[in-house]
Amino acid sequence: MWSSNVLTGKELSISGISATLLAQEFATPAFIMDEADFRTRAISWDDALKSAFGEHAGTVYYAAKAFLCTEVARWIKDIGIGIDVCTGGELAVALAGGVDPAKIELHGNNKSVAEINKAVSVGVGTIVLDSLFEIDRVAAAATQHGKVQKVLLRLTPGIEAHTHESIATAHEDVKFGFSIASGSAWKAIEAVRTHSSIELRGFHAHIGSQILDTGSFEVSAERLIALLAKYREAFGVELPELDLGGGYGIHYVPGDEELAPSVAMQAVASAVKTHCAVHSLNVPKISIEPGRAIVGPTMFTLYEVGTIKDVTLENGDNRRYISIDGGMSDNIRPSLYKADYTAVLANRTSTAPLLSTRLVGKHCETGDILIYSIELASDIAPGDLLAIPATGAYGRSMASNYNHVLRPPVIAVKNGKARVIVRRESEADLLGLDI
Repeated sequence: MWSSNVLTGKELSISGISATLLAQEFATPAFIMDEADFRTRAISWDDALKSAFGEHAGTVYYAAKAFLCTEVARWIKDIGIGIDVCTGGELAVALAGGVDPAKIELHGNNKSVAEINKAVSVGVGTIVLDSLFEIDRVAAAATQHGKVQKVLLRLTPGIEAHTHESIATAHEDVKFGFSIASGSAWKAIEAVRTHSSIELRGFHAHIGSQILDTGSFEVSAERLIALLAKYREAFGVELPELDLGGGYGIHYVPGDEELAPSVAMQAVASAVKTHCAVHSLNVPKISIEPGRAIVGPTMFTLYEVGTIKDVTLENGDNRRYISIDGGMSDNIRPSLYKADYTAVLANRTSTAPLLSTRLVGKHCETGDILIYSIELASDIAPGDLLAIPATGAYGRSMASNYNHVLRPPVIAVKNGKARVIVRRESEADLLGLDI
């Protein structure tokens, strides 16, 4: 749940800096990010891919949608892995951080003509095609710029991954990709082959998010490899690449398991090699797209307690409501997916009895709930600090200004020093867009 440099003893600290000092210097709410842990996790996925696949290891693309800013893009550049982006905005941030365009993969189910033109013009390494319209649009852009653009086809392998319905992306009834079962994937292959300005390198599949077992990844690999074999039989050549996407789950609450990079990659490698052997195929270059698995545990959110209210329920039980100075505007996942989190008292320890508690935000919504049920110390009072771990993925990146609440900053901590890498919004920022 916590990054490697967080201690949760008498007072929560990260890299030797206490939660109290962080709140005093940067105010709350704030996302506190462990830079060293981020780098270590990114490197561990790169090492695991290389160890499992050897010469057949492709690229680890960090999934920008989980969280991206220019400073994180600089870290990605330093580490030497790639970035998966899905909008013009994410592409702009990656480029601003100095990422080599050749190590950028452009994704998305509805890329605009402008986004495609930008990607082709700057030399993005790979574009993942998601519709017949995009095939024509990318081909036209490549022709316009005098290039041959490398592409992958995003396929739907027909897998019901074990995750929340809203973040399962590989069954048939979804907006993403070309279905293998329906034949639309083959029609897309034939369409790509009519264009000389795009080069089909292989296939891509992303089966979902927060997946905690390797079985779905193995089945996805099997079905993509079967299509590689069909392609070879039809056209006499082998496509050299597969991108098996991301979705690797992390530890959010006590008792959760986490897919270790080495375990995940060895299982996937075994499946890939087995099914390539069945079809007498060369093992293609294998790429992956971890986002949550890299950035999720590297952040926690620091809040200040505002008000406390005790409520008597219809069955006579009591529940304590603790309101903090953030909420669904900085973490929408509990409201969207009923995602589970835990929290700790961050500025001190307590031996007071525990009470059944609901941790809620400050927004004018009954559903503005961060933690539906948790046992917290009964002496927690206004002004205390609470920390929620594992908020690095889809916290700040999905943050909003609902109720005109200011989005929190991101504070990077390394070697006992803290600095702002994304500043807190101001009221001037809110007013600055009004005409």
